[in-house]
Amino acid sequence: MKAIVYTHYGPPEVLRLADLPKPAPRENEVLVKIRATTVTIGDCRMRSFTVPPEQWLFARLFLGVFRPRRPVLGMELAGDIEAVGAKVTRFKPGDAIFASTFEADWGGYAEYKCFPENGMLALKPANLDYGEAAAAVGGGGTALRCLGQANLEPGQKVLVYGASGAVGTNAVQLARSLFGCEVTGICSAANLDLVKSLGAAHVLD
Repeated sequence: MKAIVYTHYGPPEVLRLADLPKPAPRENEVLVKIRATTVTIGDCRMRSFTVPPEQWLFARLFLGVFRPRRPVLGMELAGDIEAVGAKVTRFKPGDAIFASTFEADWGGYAEYKCFPENGMLALKPANLDYGEAAAAVGGGGTALRCLGQANLEPGQKVLVYGASGAVGTNAVQLARSLFGCEVTGICSAANLDLVKSLGAAHVLD
């Protein structure tokens, strides 16, 4: 299969196209044919090894001391289930899914990726295309988790700081539409109209 790999840390130019073996799903795994992925700030920081000085040693041990331990980046993706292992019951070939590779050693910059059946993947909403679904994984998942932990009630007021970022744009929409809250969004002046269009009752620069 084709994949974008990196074998040393550095600028975007360290990325290159390579041929890798196509993975085969184990009995409890699914094989995904990837249709879309994203370039996140996390991918960029891992590729360039841009980390705060106090995290340097931990990050180097985690990511790879002399070279990247996981050569294929890509934290978010969407695609179709191509094959399933013998014990898989949750998904079937042909299912459209979107997924996070956070617990699966990255790997979104490739044609195929295996996931445990109970991994961080779900059926893709029918009203989203593959690109939209992939882009919703990180920011949407983080926003939903944070709002869920807040035990919100309809009618409560929610302040979203950084309302025009990946997490913030999702938080504004979810707080209003899913939790029925009145949202105030804080963002830069250039993005005030965007945040307002997402459902924020009030926007602040």
